[in-house]
Amino acid sequence: MTRIYLIRHGRPQSSWGGGDPDPGLDTVGRAQAQAVADRFMRLPAAERPSRVISSPLRRCRETAEPTAQALNIAVEIDPAVGEIPTPEGLAQTERPAWLQTAFSGAWSEIEGDLDYDQWRHGAAEALMRYPGAAVFSHFVAINAVLSSLSGDPQVIVFRPDHTSTSIFAVDSNGLTLLERGAEATTGVL
Repeated sequence: MTRIYLIRHGRPQSSWGGGDPDPGLDTVGRAQAQAVADRFMRLPAAERPSRVISSPLRRCRETAEPTAQALNIAVEIDPAVGEIPTPEGLAQTERPAWLQTAFSGAWSEIEGDLDYDQWRHGAAEALMRYPGAAVFSHFVAINAVLSSLSGDPQVIVFRPDHTSTSIFAVDSNGLTLLERGAEATTGVL
């Protein structure tokens, strides 16, 4: 059995339609990112990640960097573990309202030019490509993986806090959730 660590990014400077479409981490988020690296370094060497994978977005890359530095490896970027794609033609300013609607229903009900139910299964398949890795991703992508594994059609099945770390096993039978990360106690998105 090989573990995969799926980590939500640290707290960003802005979110949900703030002025920056790709915000980095705020002060708290940078401390959270360092705490993730510190936790990994306290693990026995055999349980530490051997790779660091990140969504292309800045908040994930900045969360991944302290772990990569501590492990002395490079961050690998993979859009397949990134944020849910915005429908073509939807303005960035319209994305928050679109997400709010998407979050209230099922994957198959999300409006847009993609098959979002298929996208969620693709997120789980992408995670399986990274045995032994720490994968830094997003609220929606983490929900995609968990809902795909459980068969729950709802978009939101879990509210991962910033730097929440869920642990999975991957073997010849596929992906299995071993431990769900910390859930947010407030409306953190």
